[in-house]
Amino acid sequence: MRFFLSSTFIILIGCTPYPKKMGYDQSTSTSVQITNPYFSDADHDYVYKAGITFFDKQFGGILVIKKIKENNHRVVFTTEFGNTIFDFSFKDDDFKVNRILKEMDRKLLLNILEKDFRSLIKEHITPIDIYKNENKSLIKTQNRSKKYYYLYESDTLTQIARIANQKEKVVIKFSKISNNIVDYIQITHSNIKLQIRLTAI
Repeated sequence: MRFFLSSTFIILIGCTPYPKKMGYDQSTSTSVQITNPYFSDADHDYVYKAGITFFDKQFGGILVIKKIKENNHRVVFTTEFGNTIFDFSFKDDDFKVNRILKEMDRKLLLNILEKDFRSLIKEHITPIDIYKNENKSLIKTQNRSKKYYYLYESDTLTQIARIANQKEKVVIKFSKISNNIVDYIQITHSNIKLQIRLTAI
């Protein structure tokens, strides 16, 4: 009986909607404008010292994100000596690998990196549902069948989470933010050993 009650409790918790688990209540507001401003200035080169850990592999260097024009970004990761680790182009829904280190040229990793960096650079977000908790807003949206939740604290975007089965699969955290420039970004995956750390230079 004790096992049955414990199992039932775990099942019920697992079925609880993600916003409810995080302490948010659904809002009736429908006029919220949602944007991600962090990589939206075409006149600014966003330069970071980067570290990527993928299973037992570690890659370090300089990562540059550049907005070319609307819905068009370039993401380039090089060693500190200037050797290209990867070079990606994002244009609307298209994704192009311009160059990549052979060691990283794996379909699984490329698919994950595409999703991660597309989440970082996507500016305009269409909300499906809006949830509130005091001065915090949790915005549910969808991109290519994947559900994402954008967390805004006092109108500042501090986290993007990809959710599956009401659990966090990928969490992107933004910190040290000033004038729409984010100085530190951490991307953590819960289902695979992949972590990306970006520190502004």
